[in-house]
Amino acid sequence: MSLKVIEQEVVECRRCARLVEWRERVGREKRRAYMDWEYWARPIPGFGDPEARLLILGLAPAAHGGNRTGRVFTGDRSGDWLYAALHRAGFANQPTSTHVGDGLAVTDVWITAAVKCAPPDNKPLPAERDACFPFAVAELRALPNLRAIVCLGKFAWDNALRLLRDAGHAIPVPAPVFGHAAQARIAPGLTLIGSYHPSQQNTFTGRLTEPMLDAVFTLARQAIGGEQG
Repeated sequence: MSLKVIEQEVVECRRCARLVEWRERVGREKRRAYMDWEYWARPIPGFGDPEARLLILGLAPAAHGGNRTGRVFTGDRSGDWLYAALHRAGFANQPTSTHVGDGLAVTDVWITAAVKCAPPDNKPLPAERDACFPFAVAELRALPNLRAIVCLGKFAWDNALRLLRDAGHAIPVPAPVFGHAAQARIAPGLTLIGSYHPSQQNTFTGRLTEPMLDAVFTLARQAIGGEQG
């Protein structure tokens, strides 16, 4: 299945009643700062370079970020940190991602979330995670050049291990443990890399700093071959 077909199926999905109700209610009620916006209020497909060697996997869209703008990690503080780091690492042509059509382009990277709809309190239920799992599987299969996965947070790390197991890769026993800058070689030419999520909870407290995030993308560069695509 092509990434374009996956995108179409993601956008049309209404499998999870709780998430459909929440994302649409947020889009109606809005936040005062965004009253002039017409919220996307639908599932958020992946974004990036179809020839990507690097996959970035997050948890889920933010209610007033991706759920508003229609692009993953766009229009919120987490995205500010992520795209600034990708720009410093040479994966993005600009350090900001504010809205679809803002000129952002990424090279050699595909960015997606394990759950495609914004969940209440940023906490999807297990059944909601499972309902989205086939989309992530399809994305993984549609990225033939993939050599590394950066997991933003433990939720993404655990889902990546599940994805790779589903894809037929032998996961080490015991399973690799999540940590910032943790690395696990899953197969020849395929590396899993952990990072604290660039959420405000982590960036405001100093648990995640810009140099720490830059170090993760240095590891990612090394894992995919070092050179810029």
